[in-house]
Amino acid sequence: MCDLGLSLDGSWLTDCVARLCKELTRRSIRFCPHVWLSHDWFSPEGVPGIAIPFYLAHPRLMRLEQRQVLEVEGGTREDCMKILRHECGHAIQHAYQFQRRRRYHQLFGKSSQVYPESYRPDPASRRYVQHLRLYYAQSHPDEDFAETFAVWLQPRATWRKRYHGWPALKKLEYVEELMDEVKQMRPLISSRKQVDPLHSLKIMLGDYYADKRERYDQSYADIYDRDLMRLFSNDPRFHGRELASKFLRCNRGRIRALVARNTGEYLFALEHVLDDMIGRSRQLKLRVARSERKLLKDFAKLLTAKTMLFLSRRPNRIAL
Repeated sequence: MCDLGLSLDGSWLTDCVARLCKELTRRSIRFCPHVWLSHDWFSPEGVPGIAIPFYLAHPRLMRLEQRQVLEVEGGTREDCMKILRHECGHAIQHAYQFQRRRRYHQLFGKSSQVYPESYRPDPASRRYVQHLRLYYAQSHPDEDFAETFAVWLQPRATWRKRYHGWPALKKLEYVEELMDEVKQMRPLISSRKQVDPLHSLKIMLGDYYADKRERYDQSYADIYDRDLMRLFSNDPRFHGRELASKFLRCNRGRIRALVARNTGEYLFALEHVLDDMIGRSRQLKLRVARSERKLLKDFAKLLTAKTMLFLSRRPNRIAL
């Protein structure tokens, strides 16, 4: 990976980073995180900066990422900005050490809490904002803060109206109080350290993607098997057909549009169930075996039913 010769300079990512800094400037925030290329999206603890995955720096690598894991996280300007705002939440937290404050503990929890290997979110909870997929704010106190910051930072944000009556509104108002305060403060931590920069990574691309596919191919529930087998097929006759998992990922937007009208505000629950079904389709090595138009309609009906079932059986929220 260190031999790829990639750079942020001259790539479309520089425009996104510049846009992020402008959004901060409009809020009179002098802080802007430094960025670098690495193996994934992250903001290291104690470092007020953001690592951006290397594959976003070149279109050929973005196509490779798509072929290997069937999606490109942050691969559009819209998605890239959403993730940058989220990671900026981490970076500004690191810069000003917000996690040390009592009010932070009261609203978000303690940063020292161990990250769970997995979490079961409550789609109906109004104690958290909804920004990235799968109710990511519910996974850990620091992710809750980063998601809340991202919602607050969005241009032309209507968060007061969107979250009116939600307990999450108190978190948004607290973030606004913090940002008003730091306008006059220099960061407590101003390190320009880069953790795992691309030029230091000696792993081979083949090994990188073998490991990534193994992590993506997690254990998905088999509760969808019967329905998925009814729509798709693993019959050897269809070996040359498109993988069902790829078909579903490529048509995610169309599927979301077909289903959203029936799931209302629970669009994030839809994404959770859809991800599970895509993952299970991949494990079963299912393939498309009939017309696309009918298949999309039938899958949308199935997804609607499974999403509503998921909501009806949701567990009580686990305090994270």
